[in-house]
Amino acid sequence: MWVCIVLRGARAGAQVRRGLLPASGSRRPAAASYSASAKPSRVQALVYGQHGHPAKVVELKNLELTAMGGSDVHVKMLAAPINPSDINMIQGNYGLLPKLPAVGGNEGVGQVVAVGSSVTGVKPGDWVIPANAGLGDSVIQNASNSGVGQAVIQIAAALGLRTINVVRDRPDIQKLTDRLKDLGAEHVITEEELRKHETKNFFKNMPQPRLALNCVGGKSSTELLRHLAPGGTMVTYGGMAKQPVTASVSMLIFKDLKLRGFWLSQWKKNHGQDQFKELILTLCDLIHRGQLTAPACSQVPLQDYERALETSVQPFVSSKQILTMR
Repeated sequence: MWVCIVLRGARAGAQVRRGLLPASGSRRPAAASYSASAKPSRVQALVYGQHGHPAKVVELKNLELTAMGGSDVHVKMLAAPINPSDINMIQGNYGLLPKLPAVGGNEGVGQVVAVGSSVTGVKPGDWVIPANAGLGDSVIQNASNSGVGQAVIQIAAALGLRTINVVRDRPDIQKLTDRLKDLGAEHVITEEELRKHETKNFFKNMPQPRLALNCVGGKSSTELLRHLAPGGTMVTYGGMAKQPVTASVSMLIFKDLKLRGFWLSQWKKNHGQDQFKELILTLCDLIHRGQLTAPACSQVPLQDYERALETSVQPFVSSKQILTMR
């Protein structure tokens, strides 16, 4: 969420929660430096009033912060990523679009600076994140150098699963391959290599994947399907190529392949906050054990948002742009 301070309705008592989840290790000292109430103030936010190129339609504005009620929480955002879904939303290409004008971004980490009189689930000083955010022996995925792709590599390795990681060819392909293998990737191949007929020999030394993770679409997703084991499933969670997923009739009938979609926002609605919290804590446990690390990031001050947005839409950029509000 690309805003310095956000107001969240806590719904009193233990329900904070509807809008916020405590971050791992969220109890921070120096709570005394914050008050239990706050007066309306001006805050900075990245706002867009129309859809288009992010660097051209997003503006840094000063907004009036609404006065806090008894069941509300004031959160100062500390850092927020620029994700592909955020870019698509600003461009107007996302499945669900907010009413304009809108503040950009959907994720981030913040610190509670004030709480209403009815709030007991969090206190000033706590760090929080917004809440409204059988695999087989091997997994194949495209866009493997993305933030999600890097996480998949590490989580699969922690679970003892082998990964086949597809990336676009590029001048520094060996450097990228080495970096992904350092994370735990077993195989890294390019889109072009995956399309070659000889690739079928590749699977003689390892089981065909039963799960494919697709965030590209188009020809790339078709290739993932072609290499899935009979009865396998492809989960699509993005469409960076802006091309449809195409599956032949024979794949569906004779290979019994299954196509599923995944949208985190809908998953959270279907499963509730308790399961989402459990998911976050599971990931935090992997982080604490050193089995999951964040992708390469570039911290960019909020005032330099144009540079961060321009970088986010460039090809072959593996560094996540993180807007910082300190």
